[in-house]
Amino acid sequence: MSDRELSIALAGQPNVGKTTVFNLLTGMNQHVGNWPGKTIEKKEGSFRRNDTRYRLVDLPGTFSLTANSPEELIAREYIILERPDVVVAVIGAATLERNLYLVAELLPLPTPVVIGVNMVDVAEREGIHIETDVLQAAVGVPVVPMVATRNQGVAELLEAVEAVATKRFPYQPRLPQIRPDHLAVLEEMHRLIEPAVPEPYPTRWAALKVLEGDREMTRLVRDRLSPEQWEAVHQILLAHEDAVVAVASGRYDWIGRMIRAAMVKPRAGQVTLTERIDRVATHPLWGMALLVLVLVAIFGVTYTLGTPLQGLLETGVVRPLASWLETTLAGGPTWLTGLLVDGVLGGAGMVITFFPILMLFFASMGLVEDVGYMARAAYVTDRFMHRMGLHGRSFMPLFLGFGCNVPAIMGTRIIESRRRRLLTILLAPLVPCTARMVVIAFLAPIFFPEHATWVSGFLIALSLLVMFLVGILLNRVAFQGEHIAFIMELPLYHLPNWRTIGLAVWHRTREFVSKAGTIILLVSVVLWLLSSYPGTTLEQSFLAQLGLWLEPAGRLLGMNWKLLLALLTSFFAKENAIATLGVLYAPGAGGSGLAQALAAEVSAASALAFMVAQMLFVPCAATVAVVRQETGSWRWTLAGVGLLLVISLLAGAIVYQSATLVGWGS
Repeated sequence: MSDRELSIALAGQPNVGKTTVFNLLTGMNQHVGNWPGKTIEKKEGSFRRNDTRYRLVDLPGTFSLTANSPEELIAREYIILERPDVVVAVIGAATLERNLYLVAELLPLPTPVVIGVNMVDVAEREGIHIETDVLQAAVGVPVVPMVATRNQGVAELLEAVEAVATKRFPYQPRLPQIRPDHLAVLEEMHRLIEPAVPEPYPTRWAALKVLEGDREMTRLVRDRLSPEQWEAVHQILLAHEDAVVAVASGRYDWIGRMIRAAMVKPRAGQVTLTERIDRVATHPLWGMALLVLVLVAIFGVTYTLGTPLQGLLETGVVRPLASWLETTLAGGPTWLTGLLVDGVLGGAGMVITFFPILMLFFASMGLVEDVGYMARAAYVTDRFMHRMGLHGRSFMPLFLGFGCNVPAIMGTRIIESRRRRLLTILLAPLVPCTARMVVIAFLAPIFFPEHATWVSGFLIALSLLVMFLVGILLNRVAFQGEHIAFIMELPLYHLPNWRTIGLAVWHRTREFVSKAGTIILLVSVVLWLLSSYPGTTLEQSFLAQLGLWLEPAGRLLGMNWKLLLALLTSFFAKENAIATLGVLYAPGAGGSGLAQALAAEVSAASALAFMVAQMLFVPCAATVAVVRQETGSWRWTLAGVGLLLVISLLAGAIVYQSATLVGWGS
């Protein structure tokens, strides 16, 4: 007998633990892509339970199903058009009132709903108690209490899904109703648009959406009505401009009944744990101090633990493998040995040693986000961000840039204003990503062994200072100094889910491995070929000829042709800077051999200028491609690239000339 298959759509507002539930159920058996025709991430996964195979689709986090954003439109279109077997609405126990608004919009749709009340432990600590049995009786759909971080209630949630899908549960949802004084208006709207509502949209739901001013549904209906029919609809909308309030009032009345029946709130005046922590975390002064401490802790843990592990991988994996290859291929063609040892291991092989730093950074970022602190970081930086014409919401994607600029730019989708979003996209490449910091972490101890931490801190601070100054300049020149209000929800603090964090580290590291095995490997091999032919020495190669042609441009920065080529190849991937230096300075020698060669041939002034230029240089090709994708404009993309090119070269020249004046040039 073949397994049954059930399709489940996972819906919920942000910060309710939806991702935790998704990761818990699908584990590593998940796929991340984009929704068709959209730049919004699509996560799908599958798993088996008993004789049933489940296909799980994680819908974008959304506060409602009104087509005010691409996320809201995607969520409702998937439910209506794809017709999953069940929609699981994950809601936060401590924010039940706000979360039930989404449930109020899900229930009128044709797909049955199962409610998972997550983080009941967090709610209990805040003095909030949810009677889930009472809530189930009041709503008329299954309601399951959950603590997803501890895998509590997940099995019961799946049992409820099966019961609804197989019609063993008497599914009788009690739907919210429009305010009584507009019932007749809704019926009239229903009658007028019924012939124009295409399958499989529910006609009464469509009438409700038109009344509340939903742009997408209004356009869909208008295009299918004759001018005379649409005029009748239009007259109703003009006569009842308060219909949107009537619809919302009906939902809030329904929510109020659910809350009164099933929720016990803390007594008046009780100070909760979240409120006590937020007295510091959201304070204008102490909140900023805490944020600095958090960032210092993240980078401190990353480098303190990651650098020794990086050395172990170098000495325990890369060098022994290089020696083994040289011995094994001793009797073979010289070009093959050079290709594998110098081209592959001299470039991409060295990048593998960066894994510890990457994994520790990803884990630290995941922890900060999972416990609920990221939203506080956005809140306390709002005043600072306003100086650049942004608001606190821009801090979140910019903070992601410390991991990688690509998700940082994609993360700007949470910013409603197109101007603010565009400005954030242009500034995101100035946030020092992990790949840039890996290059700095490798080079700083070579040239400044006793001051590597201070030099690294200076370079990071310089990048952020340049970002701040460029933001002010762009806001005043290109965006006319526009300012907008900042509104966001601060989730309750909760214990981290280590499985969720671990899976996030796994997926991000896997992406890095994929890049190391494609772009970086390809560039390393091409560099080896260009450095090996047509002559017998490096100085006679095509690569040397290209570098020597460019070298005059690098003299103001104190860079020879090798450093210039390392800077240029970082466009393909920032880690290529180290790979290129490995191929040019110490082919096949590994990290320690490269360190010795660089220390012997490059002055401290040149090294500092190179690192400054590297931190501010044109973003990698993947980032440029995403900038083009998200802005939809080559003009803005090329303007951003050109701006960073000028800034990086100018800053490198200033640093080199200043360093030589104080005697670092020798």
